[in-house]
Amino acid sequence: MNRNLHCLSSVYMQRTRTANKANGIMAVIRRTFTRLDCKCFSLLFRSLVRPHLEYGVPVWFPYKVKDVYEVENVQKRATKQVRSLQHLNYMQRLTKLNMPTPKYRRHRGDMIEVFKILHGIYDRDITDGILHLAQNDRTRGHH
Repeated sequence: MNRNLHCLSSVYMQRTRTANKANGIMAVIRRTFTRLDCKCFSLLFRSLVRPHLEYGVPVWFPYKVKDVYEVENVQKRATKQVRSLQHLNYMQRLTKLNMPTPKYRRHRGDMIEVFKILHGIYDRDITDGILHLAQNDRTRGHH
């Protein structure tokens, strides 16, 4: 039981460190750039902040609401840095910036990994037995 608590604690600490690191980088960007347009913000966020938010996500996949909220909240606050978009809600800001939600990016990454495993892009000795395609032609009992 003590081991499980330690594991949960380390996941919580990892999530918190990740959010804090990304928020710190956004603070540096905010202090360095007085005005950010959409193109400049997208370039800075995608190259400096997003890698910190996504590093290790396959290992500690944020499935709890508070985990997802903490990571998503970093991006919400960051998109408010573009003055011309401050009056828009979060989803409208993402649309204008041509940015997906972190949840969408996690699911997209998972689908890419499944594709790679099923199509033998990874070494078969390592991925053997992880996923198998069904060999029948019936779908949910329909003929």
